[in-house]
Amino acid sequence: MTLAAEIDHETSPEKLLAPVLSAFWDEEKPWTLETYRRHDGYEGLRKALAMAPDDLIAYVKDSGLRGRGGAGFPTGMKWQFIPQGDGKPHYLVVNADESEPGTCKDIPLLFANPHSLIEGIVIACYAIRSSHAFIYLRGEVVPVLRRLHEAVREAYAAGYLGKDILGSGLDLELTVHAGAGAYICGEETALLDSLEGRRGQPRLRPPFPAVAGLYACPTVVNNVESIASVPAILHRGKDWFKSMGSEKSPGFTLYSLSGHVTNPGQYEAPLGITLRQLLDMSGGMRAGHRLKFWTPGGSSTPMFTDEHLDVPLDYEGVGAAGSMLGTKALQCFDETTCVVRAVTRWTEFYAHESCGKCTPCREGTYWLVQLLRDIEAGKGVMADLDKLNDIADNINGKSFCALGDGAASPIFSSLKYFREEYEQHITGGGCPFDPAKSTLWADRPAGNAQVNA
Repeated sequence: MTLAAEIDHETSPEKLLAPVLSAFWDEEKPWTLETYRRHDGYEGLRKALAMAPDDLIAYVKDSGLRGRGGAGFPTGMKWQFIPQGDGKPHYLVVNADESEPGTCKDIPLLFANPHSLIEGIVIACYAIRSSHAFIYLRGEVVPVLRRLHEAVREAYAAGYLGKDILGSGLDLELTVHAGAGAYICGEETALLDSLEGRRGQPRLRPPFPAVAGLYACPTVVNNVESIASVPAILHRGKDWFKSMGSEKSPGFTLYSLSGHVTNPGQYEAPLGITLRQLLDMSGGMRAGHRLKFWTPGGSSTPMFTDEHLDVPLDYEGVGAAGSMLGTKALQCFDETTCVVRAVTRWTEFYAHESCGKCTPCREGTYWLVQLLRDIEAGKGVMADLDKLNDIADNINGKSFCALGDGAASPIFSSLKYFREEYEQHITGGGCPFDPAKSTLWADRPAGNAQVNA
């Protein structure tokens, strides 16, 4: 569902939503070049090509655009790190390996509006003096892969890719690469190894990708949404972009609302909106239930509770409250959900996806899963709770990449807010929750238990 379809930005009393990337997702065939052009597509590229590359980098830097992939690093600054005049090829790699539990913004964006990414890629490559770009897409999403291939074909045919783009002298080849489905390849250096044909495992840094990335050449690795946001900034202006959001986190972004909410979906709004406001617009939690806990940025970010409903959802606000904005994947769980069960499932995911390169993550996530399964089944002892915390502490900050930190986050935060629930599993000899009650069809009348398509 697009936010334009859910709420009219102009008639909303609070005018909280800012549909830009999702402005025409609800139109007929929004993924085509024709529809994209009808909405001023590739106008930002024309403005960019009229600027000097260094001026373009400075413009994006001045806009305040921050990376939308998790860390929030300034996009223009990342471009600025690429050394110039070094005689080496420069590469842009777009990280579309979206696969963290709860994170689901880049795939819908690519499915509904792939040309926004392609236009952003051309602009970015012009800025960093690159003649070859790559999109690393999660291979399981075959419909998105096909749609992206078609959009790239349209862009080549229209002269937005290939030789002498729009008469500017810029040559650019764009390769769409389908990964084999490893979560670790969302880490930028593991992605580069995979793209080069090797096993996807994180690299030791330094050197950083800006110095020695793809094929040991200067490389920028950016998230899909980060690059797709650039054309609108060029077309409408950096001041327009900075008029939204907060001072240190300006602009619009996609919030992925999922879980026990009445109307889950993508809600594009200025940074700094709160979960309470998003829930108000999405119909709130499912009827008859209340919010228990939620993640501000996917399963790898420390969880929040209903006490955090008014935390500004920007990088500074969420950080000050003790978590991370991450990918803005707002997974909302009501009181029917067992925290231990949820954390166990997340930890099983991280143990499965650990690449095994470093001992803290490889051994630590396995050990966490064994303890959590015992606790959930009522076989744990009180000492296991401190042991969980100790193991997570031995993973956090000590693993080769951020996967270990992400695995530790739910452990720390769930023990902080819901330690009593863990204790109930131990003293009660099992889980006090009925898993069926947390399902979508639990509150429906008998005989009407099917899930809507």
